[in-house]
Amino acid sequence: QKMGQINSEEVYITPPNCTNIDTLMKRYYLPVMYSIIFIVGLVGNIISIMIYVFKMRPWKSSSIIMLNLAISDLLYVLSLPSFIYYYINQDSWTMGEFMCKLSRFVFHFNLYGSILFLTCLSIFRFIVVVHPLRVAQVQKRKWGILACVIVWVITAAELTPTLLMVNLIDVNHTMQCLDFASNHRETVWWYGLFLTILGYLIPLVIVCACYCRIVQALGKGPHVQSACRVKARKLIVVILLVFILCYLPFHILRILRVDTRRPGVDCVTMRRVHAAYIITRPITGLNTFFNLGLYTLAGDQFQQAFLSLFKSQQRFFMHAINVEVIE
Repeated sequence: QKMGQINSEEVYITPPNCTNIDTLMKRYYLPVMYSIIFIVGLVGNIISIMIYVFKMRPWKSSSIIMLNLAISDLLYVLSLPSFIYYYINQDSWTMGEFMCKLSRFVFHFNLYGSILFLTCLSIFRFIVVVHPLRVAQVQKRKWGILACVIVWVITAAELTPTLLMVNLIDVNHTMQCLDFASNHRETVWWYGLFLTILGYLIPLVIVCACYCRIVQALGKGPHVQSACRVKARKLIVVILLVFILCYLPFHILRILRVDTRRPGVDCVTMRRVHAAYIITRPITGLNTFFNLGLYTLAGDQFQQAFLSLFKSQQRFFMHAINVEVIE
């Protein structure tokens, strides 16, 4: 079967006495949430990229990491219109198999790319706070570039198998672009566990270890309440919130989603778990909102550059208006 590596019988058809809550969630919840993320993420990340490219020179290592994080988020939000149309169109995919694979790949690429970028930012911040004598060294651009190249390569390598696992499938003469966890259960179970451990749990342990040391370091010395240390604490809180609120529910529910698709699980349980899993998918995309807040907490005068960008735009428009009035 060319369009899919699973049989259409594996796609559960709701019997009359079973809930269809997951179908309703896909039709109404996902389009609304993805639309909000698309609008805010598109505007916010374009502005952030403009600031880093035009207003933040010379770049430091943290600036380069943040720029790449914004690019990753922008690629993600650009993939959302296809899913918005897909779910509004009642799970009918009309853009072909290549776009199906690419859209699902970009979703996971943003997820695990963002996790690694935040992990790199945590490591760099750990070095700056705990080993202040190495600040000048770690802020060099070459380390930021090297870290970003490693993140892009690792993320692409660990997610390449999704291009083989995500498929179109014909269900009642309707082509469906199945989510990763809805494909062949035996295959995605082991690969999903691999992604959870390598792509999420290991970075989470690294982030927690870095920030335990950072908290200890920030609590020492005579300037505990200094503006720099307060900002560093806020950065800690934001990154940990992203890891726990955005990423943890998704990974737990994805494992449960795959597990409840095994034979013998009753329909209601499977559908409710699927509905809960659907809720967590846009929540992972809310990391783009948190990331927009991170840019102001990561230092490098982002706030000043943001205000400078809009002041220059205001001067441009005022000049254009004055010229038009004179003419």
